[in-house]
Amino acid sequence: MAVKIRLRRMGSNKKPFYRVVVADSRAPRDGRFIEEIGYYNPVSEPKQVKINDEKAVKWLKEGAQPTETVKGLFKKNGIIEKFEAAKKGE
Repeated sequence: MAVKIRLRRMGSNKKPFYRVVVADSRAPRDGRFIEEIGYYNPVSEPKQVKINDEKAVKWLKEGAQPTETVKGLFKKNGIIEKFEAAKKGE
């Protein structure tokens, strides 16, 4: 099963709010997911991002592939560095 870490769109028209979820790559964007690991609100000023570092690193270790947008969010929040450190520490 190919697992992806991606954004799930929530909110109303013209006011998007995203949840960062781990889902099967074949599932629809807003469909079934395995686990919710955070959220991203691009509308608020400043933009709000809250991601559970431990869960994100755990899923990256297990082989989940983040989408381009999620990878950018991970880099801004230092999760990629934590993953690299955890990978070297094994």
